[in-house]
Amino acid sequence: MSIILPEYEFVDRASQSIRYLEHGWPTDACRWHSHPEYELHLITETRGKAFVGDFVGEFEAGDLFLTGPDVPHNWVTDGVTHPDAVEIRDMLVQFSAESIGQLTAAFPEFEEMAPMWELARSGIRFEGFDPTFARGHFQRIRDTRGAERIAAFLRFLVRVNEHAEKRGLSVVKLTHADANHKQSRIARIVDHIAQNPAEKMSVEKAANMAGMSHTAFSRSFHAVTGNTFVEFVNRVRIGQACSLLYATEKPVSTICYDVGFHTLASFNRQFLKMKNTTPTAYRKNARAGLLSDETLRPYQSMWNLSSGGDPGSRS
Repeated sequence: MSIILPEYEFVDRASQSIRYLEHGWPTDACRWHSHPEYELHLITETRGKAFVGDFVGEFEAGDLFLTGPDVPHNWVTDGVTHPDAVEIRDMLVQFSAESIGQLTAAFPEFEEMAPMWELARSGIRFEGFDPTFARGHFQRIRDTRGAERIAAFLRFLVRVNEHAEKRGLSVVKLTHADANHKQSRIARIVDHIAQNPAEKMSVEKAANMAGMSHTAFSRSFHAVTGNTFVEFVNRVRIGQACSLLYATEKPVSTICYDVGFHTLASFNRQFLKMKNTTPTAYRKNARAGLLSDETLRPYQSMWNLSSGGDPGSRS
């Protein structure tokens, strides 16, 4: 079921300065939403689609993310490859920018983390971070209380900050004002596309669903997602096609129509553009476990990003 707003989540920290959560799958916590807290988020099981700011891509078990204040996000497990319920899919910690500021003011050594907090405004994926190591730290945070919990959390932050491969995800860095104004009009459409990638959806229909004019919708959609409406729909559809190629024996021609493309030529052209390989080659290599990180990394944007970084949770 799609949401109407990117829910603005209230995190009650009256009795605790950090908040630990974990979720199974499926879960009502899976929704397009934002909150003013930072969030350190570990995927423990399943694979699927990650939505972080304007980034739409793939996630898999072991991926570690950090989202900054007001960065909208959602992780949707692929039901094709994971039809069964999962007890724990996510482990996460939420904490405030105010707390980080006070910590840095009290202990100037924490200033070395400033670049990470800045990059978190785009959302971060920590490439190659040891998932067993990460899970152990989350468990210590979960299983301790009081000052010991804070000490465990800070030890983990230090290790995360030391990790060299921090990949920024979202091109557009949204402010709190943007989150309340633009995202609230576009979020219904983002969720609807994510849940129904094969549905015939024109810009006009999407604009009507958002209660906006064609021009206003197109401008706002690009501002919020970093893509035109057609680009965004194609990215989601190609992501769904990858799941079907990996997990089913359906012919490429069938998958093409199943995910919403009207011609095989258009599907093949978009697939090659986004994945740098053909659908048939993707299926063969994915099943052989030979896809490189670069090939698995979702197509980041139609923009030319070669000059600076990549655009790359509940919660």
